Amino acid sequence: MSTSRAATPRKLLMCPPSHFDVTYSINPWMVPGKPTDRALALLQWEQLRDLFRTLGHTVETIEPLPGLPDMVFAANGATVVDGKVLGARFLHAERTAEGPAYLQWFEQHGYREVLWPEHINEGEGDYLTVGRRILAGTGFRTDPRSHAEAQEFFGLPVTSLTLVNPRHYHLDTALAVLSDTEIMYYPAAFTPGSQAVLREMFPDAIHASDEEAALFGLNAFSDGLNVLLPQAAQGLQEQLRARGFNPIGVDLTELLKAGGSVKCCTLELRD
Repeated sequence: MSTSRAATPRKLLMCPPSHFDVTYSINPWMVPGKPTDRALALLQWEQLRDLFRTLGHTVETIEPLPGLPDMVFAANGATVVDGKVLGARFLHAERTAEGPAYLQWFEQHGYREVLWPEHINEGEGDYLTVGRRILAGTGFRTDPRSHAEAQEFFGLPVTSLTLVNPRHYHLDTALAVLSDTEIMYYPAAFTPGSQAVLREMFPDAIHASDEEAALFGLNAFSDGLNVLLPQAAQGLQEQLRARGFNPIGVDLTELLKAGGSVKCCTLELRD
């Protein structure tokens, strides 16, 4: 099935991996004894940033702070819808300082409706906007009580989805938004009830195989036409092409050592 599609320019926030390293383990991808190459991580990140700009998107950057090696994963820093900013409150102590750092950036850049959350939520890691609805992940990081907090703050319906696979600890590792009405996801990452909800809401969704999910292929960004995703996820690229999208493979293998890829590096500023 091929569909006529068009890209919509987006405004994005990114953070260079100037202090990137894997010195602790808070997900199954992180192995502190495994060597990391910060120069390579920065090069791969710069290639992603430049690709976004080449595709017509605006990229803002936030200054990385020493001692916060995961700050490069900007998607976790907040959730922004209609110019409203829901701050992130991290579960693990190693990342808690990232929440205030990102919130300060928004306040300094003129955002007025900013909420410091009462409950744990890890930004767009677990909050994905599909049209005028928010899909909200829980099970490993984000407190399910934060879903009601987000719905009240944004004034949009929030659908809760429960994750069960430790390798897919955030929603954005198991599900990607392709357009206002389309997603791709890995069914086995969710409880049976959440799988049923997704089938009901998105009966024509693209399903990722075990192999594609293991390659982090769902940690992707779409502007409605171009879908940036890990270049190793060839099967997903074929499915996207058949639906009329333009898949673009990206190499972020160095950052994957910390459990992050395209979407993790990208926070959308929906002003």
